Amino acid sequence: MQYRTNPRNGEALSALGFGCMRFTRKGGGIDQEKANRELMLALEQGVNYFDTAYVYPGSEVCLGNFLETYRCRDRLNIATKLPQYRLHKPGDAERYFAEELERLHTDHIDYYLMHMLNDARSWARLCELGVDAWLREKLKSGAIRNAGFSFHGSAEQFKALVDAWDWDFCQIQFNYMDEHSQAGLEGLRYAASKGLPVIIMEPLRGGRLVNGLPTAARKRFEQAEPKRSPADWGLRWIWNHPEVTVVLSGMNDVSQVEENCRIASEALPNRLTDGELALYEAVLADIRAGTKVGCTGCNYCQPCPQGVAIPTCFAAYNDTYADSYFTGLREYFMCTTLRKAPSNAGLCIKCGKCEQHCPQHIEIRKELDNVKRRLETPIYKIGAWGAKLIMKY
Repeated sequence: MQYRTNPRNGEALSALGFGCMRFTRKGGGIDQEKANRELMLALEQGVNYFDTAYVYPGSEVCLGNFLETYRCRDRLNIATKLPQYRLHKPGDAERYFAEELERLHTDHIDYYLMHMLNDARSWARLCELGVDAWLREKLKSGAIRNAGFSFHGSAEQFKALVDAWDWDFCQIQFNYMDEHSQAGLEGLRYAASKGLPVIIMEPLRGGRLVNGLPTAARKRFEQAEPKRSPADWGLRWIWNHPEVTVVLSGMNDVSQVEENCRIASEALPNRLTDGELALYEAVLADIRAGTKVGCTGCNYCQPCPQGVAIPTCFAAYNDTYADSYFTGLREYFMCTTLRKAPSNAGLCIKCGKCEQHCPQHIEIRKELDNVKRRLETPIYKIGAWGAKLIMKY
């Protein structure tokens, strides 16, 4: 297993982390015996970072049962997440945290995240509830060893959030499809420049970059040398970035654990050749063949006076065609709507300021109308209304 150093404390973290969201389900719950085999194999192969969350159904309990059964708590780091969007009054954070400790059969969390903290304004709200002081107290006592956040949103929002508090680490979505969307390469490098370990989620886009590739892209990988699976190619691209600390993989089969541990032992930073990097560009061209809006995510159109996250809107819109409608809608909802200050396409007032700066000469106002028609459906509006109730403050 390859290990990468946490620049904050010098701790060696396995380059591969076990994402505990996709355990096999059986009889309405998680198949504990199967999960135990996968978790133990990963641990024996050198994985020492295990990621779960309060809202992953049964996940914390499953990981806690594994730790209790095999008495291996001191061999690994637990990362879990506070559902910060459910906090409405002082004391809520402590209540959720205590429940998580009980589920996980532990007295401390190694890496604790504010789950889906997507902008600095949302963090300011939590500070008003005293969450910042609560975190400091937990860090001082050792109940939490490192405090961070997981993020879905634009690079600019990400950088503002990085600067909003003295975080110990962060977690972002990053893969060769998302190099210039969400926090992206810009956010990755910014966090690393601040000395933050960066944990990567969705390295294979939930399997999209393995099982959902277009035929032309799949054939390119099949014909490429050396022979590697699409998963292998996808993971190596991420580990090629020296700023990456841990890559999470939601493994639910021993063969996946074995393959990913092998790749994690081989893939080193800055080792991909020019030819291999060109292969990714060709694969991306195949994936983007059905792209509706040719936005490169350069952000020259930003900031929008109305707060519309234009590249984010276009990325989600393109995903509804290149991936699936549900995937695009989910991205759109998480990245533009599930936040204190929405940034969805429907906010556009057609001022045209953005179009003056677009190097691709995109008819942005027209395309934002298309985004609104496709994504801001009655279902979206009901979801947005429900989110406001859940996140009311």
